[in-house]
Amino acid sequence: MAVDGVAVAVIGVADPIKPGSPGAIAALHALGLKVAMITGDNRVTAAAIASTLGIDHVVAEVLPEGKVAALNSLREGGAKVPFVGDGINDAPALASADVGNAIETGTDVAVESADVVLMSGDLRGVVNAFRISQRSMANIRQNLFWAFGYNVVLIPVAAGVLYPLNGTLL
Repeated sequence: MAVDGVAVAVIGVADPIKPGSPGAIAALHALGLKVAMITGDNRVTAAAIASTLGIDHVVAEVLPEGKVAALNSLREGGAKVPFVGDGINDAPALASADVGNAIETGTDVAVESADVVLMSGDLRGVVNAFRISQRSMANIRQNLFWAFGYNVVLIPVAAGVLYPLNGTLL
C-alpha cells in the first residue's frame, strides 16, 4: 500500500496450510518417499511453504501444462509419480500422473480426472491410500506364491505321478 507514492505497508495473502499437511508429509518421508510441490503460485511463496513443510522439491509459477511437464521430469530414471490436486488447473496432471489423487472437496473436473478420490480434504488420506496399496500388493504376491506352489506340487499328483509308487490316482 502506498500513500502519496510512498510505500507504507505490504499486504501478503496466502492460503493457510491445512492442519494435516505437516503430518502427511512427515509420514510420506517416513515411508521413504520424496515429496514435490508443483504449483502456479509464485516462487517466493512456494519456497516459503516448502521450507515450512519440509517439501523436497518445488516447481512454481507453472500453468496446467507445466504441471504435466514437471511430472514428466520427475519421472526421469523410471520413478513412479503420483499427483494430488483439487482444481481445474490440476486436471491434466491428475490424468497424466501414474496415480492421480483428487481431493473430493475440489472441482468436478479434478475428481473426474483422477484415479483415486480422497473423501476429505486431509492429505493424510494420501498416506492411507499408499499404505492400503502396499498391503494389497503384498497380499496379491503372497496369494500368487501359494497358488503357484500348490499347483507345482499337486498338478503332477493329479496327473498320476504317484501311481507307479503306490497305485494312488486322483
